[in-house]
Amino acid sequence: MKNILLITKREYLTQVKKKSFIVLTVLAPVLMIAFGAFIAVMLKANETQYTVQVLDKSGLFADKIQSDSKLKYVSVTPDKEQQHLKNLKDSETVDALLIIAPLQAENFEAMEKGSQLIINNKIGLDTRQRIVNDLSDIVRTARIKAMNIDESRIAELDADFKLKSSDIHDTKKIDSDLDFGVKYGLGMILMYATFMFIIIYGVRVMRSVLEEKNNRVVEIIISSVKPFDLMMGKIFGVTLVALTQFMVWITMALAGALVLNTGFSTMKDTLPAGSETMVEELDIRQMAGEISHILLEMNVPLVIFVFLFFFLFGYIFYSSMYAAIGSAVDNETETQQFTLFAIIPLMVGMYGSITIINNPDGPLGFWLSVIPFTSPVAMVARIPFGVPGWQIFLSMALLILSSLLMVFIAAKIYRVGILMYGNKATLKELWKWIRN
Repeated sequence: MKNILLITKREYLTQVKKKSFIVLTVLAPVLMIAFGAFIAVMLKANETQYTVQVLDKSGLFADKIQSDSKLKYVSVTPDKEQQHLKNLKDSETVDALLIIAPLQAENFEAMEKGSQLIINNKIGLDTRQRIVNDLSDIVRTARIKAMNIDESRIAELDADFKLKSSDIHDTKKIDSDLDFGVKYGLGMILMYATFMFIIIYGVRVMRSVLEEKNNRVVEIIISSVKPFDLMMGKIFGVTLVALTQFMVWITMALAGALVLNTGFSTMKDTLPAGSETMVEELDIRQMAGEISHILLEMNVPLVIFVFLFFFLFGYIFYSSMYAAIGSAVDNETETQQFTLFAIIPLMVGMYGSITIINNPDGPLGFWLSVIPFTSPVAMVARIPFGVPGWQIFLSMALLILSSLLMVFIAAKIYRVGILMYGNKATLKELWKWIRN
């Protein structure tokens, strides 16, 4: 045990003292936010205002079709249709010509069949759909007027049924679409973070083992420590490195949520009586405060505990597998045939989690969060929605037992494979090492 602690300490201190580790740990959240903002700016920069000339022979759409920053409508005279078509072909400023057929005897179907959009430059599908929607809204209003129906009555018929949902276990809290969206987003973030970090740090262990094996340094090391102690020291050391990063990021996230939540609470207190609906029309900053408020209303200690536990034991489970792979091969090219055994179960859990988030209590959600190969990612995806205690304990117990079993199997392979050179390991040989 003493040797394991010494190797763990060495692996941990070697990693955390690197400048790259400190910089990435502190700046990673900022870089992620900046990257998201950069993507948003890129999408905004790619937006173009299209100019569409409207040749309205029906007289129905005059002064009713509205322009905005993405789509500009320009009315043109109907009596010069051929001239407008000719000009459109050579125009560099007009993107399309919308020709609307005449409306006779309130025959809207005939008008629709006779109308067309002639395009000069490429227009995206969303822009075309926007034009269709604009025309549909105006035609709908005209149909209502032709039927002598009060438009306000139609608006009442079209009004959505507003259904409030609540949890029988927490009658004081009423869930909203924003609540579900926040929980969905949190589950996806926790699931993806667990998936990525298990792979990233697992591969780091594999490469460390492979490097020491190729440099023959391991021959000197195992003269002083047992192969099992060396393997566990590496796994625990890298595990502590990952947990250190997670704790820093969780602290930063909670501090930011508390600041935003305080601002949200102060804002709510300053709202006049009867203006609760104003909360639904807040700007981005106020919306961020509301999201932080929802996050802090969850069982934060349980969410953090489950996340750290399943990451820790999930990492031990898979890093043992990666350590065994690193010891069984001579170069990174040969690792590809074995790493699939580690990646595929995680991918099943990740893509399965995308489905189970919409039905956290379904049978797929239960089995994926209980089976040790997928539970590290599936359980953290479910936890924001609430998971029965017995399922959490069952999943934790199975993951602990499976991690111990995987460590035992990996140690068998590691003990023999770490000193094997020039012999390409096969599944048959790996089974022989485990059995012996």
